[in-house]
Amino acid sequence: MQISAKITTVTEMEALGAEIATLLSIGDLVILRGDLAAGKTALVRGLGAGLGIIEQIFSPTFVIARRYFGTIPLTHVDLYRLLDHSNVRAEVGDLDVEADLARGVVVVEWGDETFFDEVRLVVNIAITSPEEREVTLEWRS
Repeated sequence: MQISAKITTVTEMEALGAEIATLLSIGDLVILRGDLAAGKTALVRGLGAGLGIIEQIFSPTFVIARRYFGTIPLTHVDLYRLLDHSNVRAEVGDLDVEADLARGVVVVEWGDETFFDEVRLVVNIAITSPEEREVTLEWRS
């Protein structure tokens, strides 16, 4: 199933993330795609709020993964710094995403669904103007 939405503010992006969180459960893997500054981390902040996380959520670009604990734990992974490496698949394997999935929800920015066995949702965020984003949700069964 595919759903699209137009988003014009950071608050709307966070609200969309919180709404998506109500549909997620332990073991769900979400792939986020979009250019730099598209709003991926804002969406994850909303997901975190929807999962009961009160801690401030930051982009994990320089640390690769951050873990947050709420009603449902959230692991936020950013593969941007690994994309140029020839052994990106091995490095993704080293992250032990399966262990995080056993405990909660995993969200991967700059992810490629071929790196993972089970993807529940792919979120594409396109910058359509400086003030607008087109967000497409592709739910997998």
